[in-house]
Formats: sequence, C-alpha cells, structure tokens
Amino acid sequence: MDASRNPEYLRKTADAVIEFRDAFKAFLELHTETKEAGFGRGLLPAVVARDDVKPKDLQSATDRVARAAGRASAAPGLTGMYIGVSGVPKPVDPIAAWRSVVTPRPVLEPGDVLDSAEQILGRLEAMTDKAEAELPPTTGVEAMHPTIWGAARKLWLDGHFRLAVQSAAETLTAQLKTRVGLANMDATNLYEKVFNTKTPMLIWPGDPGDRNVSSMQNGLAKYAPGLNMTVRNTATHVAADEMTAQQGLERLAALSLLAHWIDECEGPI
Repeated sequence: MDASRNPEYLRKTADAVIEFRDAFKAFLELHTETKEAGFGRGLLPAVVARDDVKPKDLQSATDRVARAAGRASAAPGLTGMYIGVSGVPKPVDPIAAWRSVVTPRPVLEPGDVLDSAEQILGRLEAMTDKAEAELPPTTGVEAMHPTIWGAARKLWLDGHFRLAVQSAAETLTAQLKTRVGLANMDATNLYEKVFNTKTPMLIWPGDPGDRNVSSMQNGLAKYAPGLNMTVRNTATHVAADEMTAQQGLERLAALSLLAHWIDECEGPI
C-alpha cells in the first residue's frame, strides 16, 4: 500500500517530525544567533554554540537531533516539503540539512528548519484526514468470524480486497485440513470429502431424521465445495487486483457463514 494512504504510518511520521522539531529547538537553546555586521547573513554560521555550554551537553543535543532527523527522514518526501535556495541547484530537504545552521555559508537558517517542520506537520495532518476518509469500509467486516477477519484484516485495510478474500479462504481451508487430518488434500476434494452426504466427516448436530438437520447436512455438501470453487479459486487464480470493496465484502461474508457452520458441526476436533 502507498504509505501516503496509511493513516497509522502518517501519524507515526508526524510524531517523528515533532520529535525532530523539539530536539532542534533544544539544540538551538545551546546556541546564539550570529549577526555578521557589514556583510549581512550568509558567510558565518547562522548560530554558534554559547561559551557556557559544556562540550558533552552540546554533543548530546547534536546526537539527539541527528537521531530524530533520521526517524523523520521520510516526511519531506511524503509531503513534498522542500525549500528552494538561491545558488543551490536542487530543492533542499529541510530535515536532512538541519546541521547546515552551524556551518559557514549555511544553506538554511534556523527559522527555515522550524517553519518547514510546522508545514510538514500540517500537511501530514491533512494527508491523515484524507487517508482515513478513503479507508475501505469495515462496517460488518469486523464482526465476521475471527478466522476470516483475522486473515483478511491487514490486506483489507490496505485496499487489497481480492488478496484479503484469498487469504481468508486459504486460512479457513488450512484450519479445516488440520481439524480433519487431511493436510495433503486439495481444497475442492477436501470440502467434498468432509461434507459428502453418505459418510461425512463433519456432521450437523441433531437428529439426522429431522428435516432441518438433513437440509443443513445436504446443503453443506453443496455449499462448501461450491463456495471453494466460486470464491477461493477465483480469488486465487485471478492475477489482477480487480475486486471491489463490495465484491470482497460479499465473499468474506459467505466465507464467514461457512466458518461459523463448520464450528457448529460435530466431528474430528
């Protein structure tokens, strides 16, 4: 999934930018701003360390900013936040170039770095809101059988609906194989054997002579293999990610129903 569409990732990136901004502010508190009389800003470093600052404290603050800059390094690319600087051929990454404020002929001023950090945070907030608004629907999905939603959840939330259905179907089949001890049987034959009407391995609970019980047993003999062929096989064999959210939702619901019915059946456990 595109990181710009993942709200959780965007929030973590924003947290990293906040950490960088705060570390940079603390770093600046150990410095004084230079004023180059007669020549204007540009030749000397933008800030210099205060005379009363201990070297170990300065190094600690520098290390803190450097680590935070590394954690926040993806933010400018995600948000497109770069600074055009006269005489510099390419736009400047304000987070990567933070240390230029203490070098001669600094590329950036402290205010450039801080202003950029705030703009990055604003853009990340807007991107997070947009990403959350575009998340695939989850109403009804989270209440499905835990085997189905557990297998589909991450792919579903990433917008990979066909793969979510495939994962759910494969997981249900794998669990059924384990339950009945047929690990090496292909899926279609598995469902046909488990629910065949003559000698089923899983039996719907109740009196076999009861009409409803008989209907469920006979129905499972058709529903389970049919669902495997129409849902699992098509989700597995189609190469393109072309399933819509609605199509995926309907297929997951069908798989969830089968998973609940399998739980209710009596047989190998």
